[in-house]
Amino acid sequence: MSNAAPNRRSFPLNAWYVAAWSREVTHALAPRTICDKKIVMYRTGEGKPVALEDACWHRLAPLSKGWLEGDQVVCGYHGLVFNAQGRCTHMPSQETINPSACVRVFPAVEKHGFIWLWPGEPALADPATIPDMHWVNDPEWAGEGVVTPMACNYRLIVDNLMDLTHETFVHKTSIGNSAVAEAPFEVTHGERTAQLTRWMLGIEPPPFWAFQLGSRLGIEGKVNVDRWQYINFEAPAAVVLDVGVALAGTGAPQGDRSKGVNLRICHFITPETERTCHFFWVLRRNFKLDDAELTVATRERNAAIVAEDKDVLIAQQQAMEAAPDAVFYNLNIDAGAMWARRIQERMIDAEAPPVLRAAE
Repeated sequence: MSNAAPNRRSFPLNAWYVAAWSREVTHALAPRTICDKKIVMYRTGEGKPVALEDACWHRLAPLSKGWLEGDQVVCGYHGLVFNAQGRCTHMPSQETINPSACVRVFPAVEKHGFIWLWPGEPALADPATIPDMHWVNDPEWAGEGVVTPMACNYRLIVDNLMDLTHETFVHKTSIGNSAVAEAPFEVTHGERTAQLTRWMLGIEPPPFWAFQLGSRLGIEGKVNVDRWQYINFEAPAAVVLDVGVALAGTGAPQGDRSKGVNLRICHFITPETERTCHFFWVLRRNFKLDDAELTVATRERNAAIVAEDKDVLIAQQQAMEAAPDAVFYNLNIDAGAMWARRIQERMIDAEAPPVLRAAE
């Protein structure tokens, strides 16, 4: 397939995307670009998240350059005031307010420690379809994450997460070894989901996993482990990794993971533009929940891993832009990423006007 489709969006709009961590949105104006749309977010005095188009009805000045008065946004250019429903409530030097004076309101919902935003048709925004990411703020799990700006198309990160064989090569000093690239795997898919499963039995753990196992069980020195990777994609761009290691032969493949470590690494990739995205990630564990030092150490180790991916993906984006007609070739290891892309493409196709769909 070609790496580019001229004049075609690479992301669906009728979908929930993570717009921000809950902690990022306060009673102050916070601008962010999502799916090529300029948006300004804030919380009302009651704590409800609000997302408005970041452009004043009057002269398109960014509302994020203004300020809040109570729960209303004051444009910093000419002083028009807009309420949380996007309706203008004040115009300078006149009593009559033009009835068309409003800005777009985007559906915004707070769930799982994030503010989720729907950039498409508001009538289709059903909060029940937000992906289940309860590990992020489940008290039975501990860990931290951040948002990493990425100068690449969001689908490159989805590809990266759906094919963890790259760990052998990109992350060979942290989470990768030859076992990852050599192990067999299975891929399944649904209407909006895809899953890749891989087990590596009786292997030496890479440094990251040796550290986690030592923290959990107090083990020092070399041991063999059974390692698993369950990669779970939910459209359009949520990927949760159920990953871990357990002492070899203690029953992990049969369901007993008690002699090991379990992690859930939740990733949310939100398109900013066709060439950039917001990469939200959080790593959660179900052991030593009160160990703040382990939380920081694990977060920093994962941040270093993300930085290695970032270097590769930015270089890939630059290569794609330099050769827009180049073709992507697929290997067996790309099966999970191919299903994710098929699902994304179906969502994008469904949003095209009927006339355009008929023409295609």
